[in-house]
Amino acid sequence: MTLVGGIHGGYVHRRRVRVLAARLAALVPPGSELLDVGCGDGLLSWRLAAARPDLRVSGIDVKVRDGTPIPVSAFDGRSIPRPDRSSDVVLFVDVLHHTHDPEVLLREACRVARRAIVIKDHLLTGALAGPTLRLMDWIGNARHGVDLPYNYWPPARWKAAFEALGLSLEAWSTDLGLYPWPADWVFGRSLHFVARLVPRG
Repeated sequence: MTLVGGIHGGYVHRRRVRVLAARLAALVPPGSELLDVGCGDGLLSWRLAAARPDLRVSGIDVKVRDGTPIPVSAFDGRSIPRPDRSSDVVLFVDVLHHTHDPEVLLREACRVARRAIVIKDHLLTGALAGPTLRLMDWIGNARHGVDLPYNYWPPARWKAAFEALGLSLEAWSTDLGLYPWPADWVFGRSLHFVARLVPRG
């Protein structure tokens, strides 16, 4: 592991998990059964469940790691192995930009979710957004063997996809405070968002 990877895996990752768990806790409806798609080490959903004891969490990932603190099963990265309307909430945290076509998994989430889809992902917006996001992605994921297609969308592209899939945007925020100052000025800015979406009808 490189020095940069070690620092990220320690301090940066722990802070990110803590801040994101608090942000997501405010977006998940009460008493939900939540499926974390692409959950990685499962730590984020575990922290989310600790903050919200009313939730029941499980995860799926293309690379199931040993010793995860939540139940995790394998999937192929395209088809969510759950019946229609079988989970209250489908959660994606920094997963969709790792796919070659995010709408494939978003469509699957529409099929599986009963109450809401909650997303944290990146935004291709502002000066040097592309190179900055690529650097963050490489530092955080290359050592885990995660696919890195660097498929970042601007805000308008995300919202067009939500509209095309019949999803209503109930909450949207880009002010996440994931990193301490001054790192947040470089790696935060408006490069991240969280959103809650609900199926229409």
